Amino acid sequence: MTKLQKTFNPNHVFVDTNVLVGGYSGDARYQKDYDCLHYLFSLIGKKLYISSLSVAQLVSVFQKKKTNEEITHIVLDLEQRFNIIDFTIKDIEAALVETGADIEDNIQFVLAKKLKCYIVVTNNYKDYRFLQGIEVLRPAKIRQIPK
Repeated sequence: MTKLQKTFNPNHVFVDTNVLVGGYSGDARYQKDYDCLHYLFSLIGKKLYISSLSVAQLVSVFQKKKTNEEITHIVLDLEQRFNIIDFTIKDIEAALVETGADIEDNIQFVLAKKLKCYIVVTNNYKDYRFLQGIEVLRPAKIRQIPK
């Protein structure tokens, strides 16, 4: 077991907003995100996490592309498949001092650390690469997590 695995739980996986939006979009351009999510859903013994911020962002993005009924169905599916974590003002304050380029991604990173997630799955690799302590995987590399 590596030092990182002692600090973080290798069975905790945090999924970033952009993977959710792509995976639930129904757009063939985001097939890798869809495939990534379905692979994650097939993993046994892993806890999947997203933030309430991600849910709000997903709803906002889809508000112009999908019906309220479709969005409701997606949110209910997220509730069943993920542990949805709320964020606090302390999490935001902690994100403001992180070294990542994107404050929203810093908030996600702070939550992933708080949950002791070993892996963050994101398409924004560049925004996470300077944040220390968590392995960052792009959706195309998701099969590096063994079943």
